[in-house]
Amino acid sequence: MAEPRTRETDTAPVRPGEDLDWPRVEEYLRAELPELDGEFSVLQFPNGSANLTYQIRFGDTALVLRRPPFGLIAPGAHDMGREYKTLSRLWKNYPRAPRALLFCTDHAVAGADFLVVEYRPGIVVWDSVPRSMAAQPDAGRRIGLAVIDALADLHRVDAEACGLGDLGRPEGFLERQVRGWRKRWELAAVDGGDPAAAELGERLASALPGSGAPAIVHNDFKIDNCQFSPGDPDEVISVFDWDMATLGDPLVDLGTLLNYWPDPEFGDAGALVSLGLSKLGLPSREELVERYAARSGLDVGDVDWYEAYGCFKTAVILQQLYARYLRGETTDERMASRGDHVSTLVRRGLSRLG
Repeated sequence: MAEPRTRETDTAPVRPGEDLDWPRVEEYLRAELPELDGEFSVLQFPNGSANLTYQIRFGDTALVLRRPPFGLIAPGAHDMGREYKTLSRLWKNYPRAPRALLFCTDHAVAGADFLVVEYRPGIVVWDSVPRSMAAQPDAGRRIGLAVIDALADLHRVDAEACGLGDLGRPEGFLERQVRGWRKRWELAAVDGGDPAAAELGERLASALPGSGAPAIVHNDFKIDNCQFSPGDPDEVISVFDWDMATLGDPLVDLGTLLNYWPDPEFGDAGALVSLGLSKLGLPSREELVERYAARSGLDVGDVDWYEAYGCFKTAVILQQLYARYLRGETTDERMASRGDHVSTLVRRGLSRLG
């Protein structure tokens, strides 16, 4: 029997329409990972917005299976091979990265490329301070500082030392990123979309900052991609969702995180709007940036541009999710409202550019 979903387990029965060919998946995994034994069962991690992520069990052994969403996929998006490459190597030098165990390119098994990753128990901070941390003084602020510490530590990892020196092409990184997201906006915009989004993309392209030394970039770093041990708000133990990881300008990760952060003027906006992060007691944007600069040793003088870029990228992703819903490619009703937050994010991004 499937266990009920709670904020402590973050698992639920698989959503209608999102089951895979589980007998075929089970057969394949037993053949590829012969150490697996026991009864096979499946639950879903339902809180993510894009990739389909499942907890699979063989007896007492839990693993995580990830594959792209159903339907039309934007070019270069949901790259399970990239995630496997990153997680099969990064864990040695960045213990917060779960270890990837297997990568499958045979679409007859699960309908797309997929990877299998070790499962780590823990809790993810969503719409409130977890019960196990609620009695801790200043828990929300400590959670936020732990998240920024985990990001700064990632950017200090030597990519060559963990076999990821060829993960991306740092030269021209920002120009390619902005150009790519502008193209994705054109493809996802419904009836043209918000014209201010195209303006934001154009302004970003015309004011590219100079990049410093490249680093491993997660490319979607946010609170709900971080995992904590129950009762400990001071240390992120795992970071998830590495399918966009690359080598490039590390400050794009800082900008991405900031675009999700509560803002005094724009409030809770974007993909995490429903979580109400402003209720958590997180540290201010200024404290976050100062902490990152001190721990990473990087110059953050152009942080406003990077946050504007984060707002644009997130707005495009939300538009893509909304477009998938309109095309009938997902049964997840949350996607019906994703487009509602695009304009607020675009205005926030433009405000950062002055």
